[in-house]
Amino acid sequence: MVTFDPKELPIPKIHGLLLGAIGPRPIAFASTVDEQGVPNLAPFSFFNVFSANPPIMVFSPARSGRTNETKDTYKNVKVIPEVVINVVNHSIVHQMSLASSPYKPEEDEFDKAGFTKLKSDLIRPFRVAESPVQFECQVIEVKELGDQGGAGNLVICEVVKIHVREDLLTEDGKIDQKKIDLVSRMGGNWYCRADDNSMFEIVKPITTCGIGFENIPSDIKNSKILTGNDLGQLGGIEELPNETDVNEYKLVELSDIFVELEDEQAVLEETLHKMAKKLLTENKLEEAWKTLLSFNNN
Repeated sequence: MVTFDPKELPIPKIHGLLLGAIGPRPIAFASTVDEQGVPNLAPFSFFNVFSANPPIMVFSPARSGRTNETKDTYKNVKVIPEVVINVVNHSIVHQMSLASSPYKPEEDEFDKAGFTKLKSDLIRPFRVAESPVQFECQVIEVKELGDQGGAGNLVICEVVKIHVREDLLTEDGKIDQKKIDLVSRMGGNWYCRADDNSMFEIVKPITTCGIGFENIPSDIKNSKILTGNDLGQLGGIEELPNETDVNEYKLVELSDIFVELEDEQAVLEETLHKMAKKLLTENKLEEAWKTLLSFNNN
């Protein structure tokens, strides 16, 4: 590992390390207005959701590391404490990037980037019609983290109304993660797209407890094929398959392999571990366990 002390680094170096390592980051496409009602639209990737009750989002329009200037968004929410946080998907990512240009305060980023204004229901800033989800928010606090270049300003917002494009909702009222086609920021000029090629599912242990790493048999834990990540997945099972189920699976699914490699036990074990690894990539946790345990029933 190469170790850095932030106090000994120039701000651009710290900024690069933070953004290169902490990602992908969701994008708050923030719409605000000034005292005269002039709209402003700008994206911020120092952003996330932090509470559901009440629904709270936080984003940070940081001071410029070059000039120490504050963003128009920051200036606006200090006088008109309202903001629409528009979600960015792949269909508007280039327009969003264009809106991040350093336009003058009197210039309208909606017009510059070709976005359509939608009136909000409860607040003054406009919504972005092309955004798939729009959050109308009241700003409840702005927390300044410093007065030098690179310092963040945490804009803490309470969501007061949510607008979701109807075709994105599933029958149970959830947002379809494949249809929404979200994008996020990485370091430098890089972005991520959350599509079928990049997303994968992990069943969250919210109400269940797995057996844990320490209860995995030693021969499996010491595998030359399975990684620590694989073992973590194996440790998530609530209960190991019983011997009867393992033997049945062995007879139906693995009998040919056991016959073929009967006299090559080391090769047999390695083959079973490779099969289990593949099953894990397919989220077939129980089948993976039955495959691994079948060797001990040999």
